[in-house]
Amino acid sequence: MREPSPALHLGRCYEAGNGVPQSDAEAARWYKLAADQGYAEAQYRLGLCYYHGKGVEANCSEAILWLKCAAAQGDSAAADFLRKLGVEP
Repeated sequence: MREPSPALHLGRCYEAGNGVPQSDAEAARWYKLAADQGYAEAQYRLGLCYYHGKGVEANCSEAILWLKCAAAQGDSAAADFLRKLGVEP
């Protein structure tokens, strides 16, 4: 199993305001860093940021791209979300 990503952890902290001021923009920035490193959970969370426009400008195409990356690595939440959008994982 892969070591946890510090960038993913920081993204979660900023999203929740856990130990740092809550900031969707900072959360998205850290999720992007971890997503670029191939972390499926970060790809899923970044996809949600793009879908909901949290911390980034809403962009369905970008959301689907990241959700598909996460689903391809076995992230079931990403696959479920894609199916709800009518997109095959």
